[in-house]
Amino acid sequence: MNNVILKLVRKYKTNDPFELADRLNISVRFHDLGKGTRGLYIKKLKRRYIIIHKDLDYHWSRFVCAHELGHDRLHPGLNRFWLDEKTFFNTDKFERQANKFAIRLLTSREYIERGESIEDFLRRNNIPPEMNKFY
Repeated sequence: MNNVILKLVRKYKTNDPFELADRLNISVRFHDLGKGTRGLYIKKLKRRYIIIHKDLDYHWSRFVCAHELGHDRLHPGLNRFWLDEKTFFNTDKFERQANKFAIRLLTSREYIERGESIEDFLRRNNIPPEMNKFY
């Protein structure tokens, strides 16, 4: 995972998930996804889409975009909806990996300062507090 992130950041000279999605030719769209769904990643007919719930604030939208990029980079070819409906496979593993990917991507150019807690470091990088457990 770290190598994937390092290569992305080096190649495109950014860790901004919206800019990376654009450079990777992934369309980012904002729609009402209802309660409980912040975002999703879809690959259809060789086109890739990240859909983000339209009512999220900027920091959550940024995190969700990075999370969905994690699915694109780490889980190509997997369809969570199919896994949920047609198998007994536990998809939580993929969600945890995508959360870790998002945190590592969004903090890839930053370092914990001396005496700084992990919570403060993540807050300084605008990571939603609910995601602290994935650092």
